[in-house]
Amino acid sequence: MSLENRVLSKYIPEHIAIIMDGNGRWAKRIGMPRTFGHKKGSENLKDIALVCNEIGIKALSVYAFSTENWSRPKAEIDYLMALPAEFKEVFKGKFKDNDIRVIFSGRKDRFPKKVQELIIDVEEKTKERKGLILNICFDYGSYTEILDGVKEISKKFKKGDIKLDDITEDLMHDHLYTRELPRLDLLIRTSGEERISNFLLWQLAYSELIFVKKHWPAFNRKELFKALDNFQKRNRRFGGLKEDKS
Repeated sequence: MSLENRVLSKYIPEHIAIIMDGNGRWAKRIGMPRTFGHKKGSENLKDIALVCNEIGIKALSVYAFSTENWSRPKAEIDYLMALPAEFKEVFKGKFKDNDIRVIFSGRKDRFPKKVQELIIDVEEKTKERKGLILNICFDYGSYTEILDGVKEISKKFKKGDIKLDDITEDLMHDHLYTRELPRLDLLIRTSGEERISNFLLWQLAYSELIFVKKHWPAFNRKELFKALDNFQKRNRRFGGLKEDKS
């Protein structure tokens, strides 16, 4: 049985996340500027999102720009700020044809006004689509996400809208940026780094983690299926023990 057929015959995760690492290093290795790597990375995001939609994954969350990325050189930040517009162009057509919805998670107040307007426009135009939800985490940091959620819950408690006993894991989940998405099954990080880097910390509690050596622009359909095959071989116990039926 082929790799793809084997993967498709088993459980397909509902929600996967990818730390799209290695754009700059991939570009440097072929003698090109870092911005070229980011451009190829955005094109690859389209390809991987289409594969995820094809095989029935319901949500794909990707780390496009972190709250810490503001410390990068100005030229690179300026390019990264242009990514939402580039995403819109890259995704045009294919995403509409495949009914893919796009949302953005993270802070939006630090972006230029044009970027904020573009994000709103993309989310509004795709909100009724029923295929894959592509969640682009842009100016995202998990500490900020959790703190924002705690602040919102605290406001409701202070107003008397909720009681102390109402504050549960489910309530916290409902105040995260990812509240519309299924629980996270799998995180993939490319480029050989083995860190979480402040990404989806709450959501990762019982997710599987896979680190691959390929840089993001080189992470193709086959690499995705290899990661899914690895995931399907895991014994997911969620903190418990599976009964030994031998």
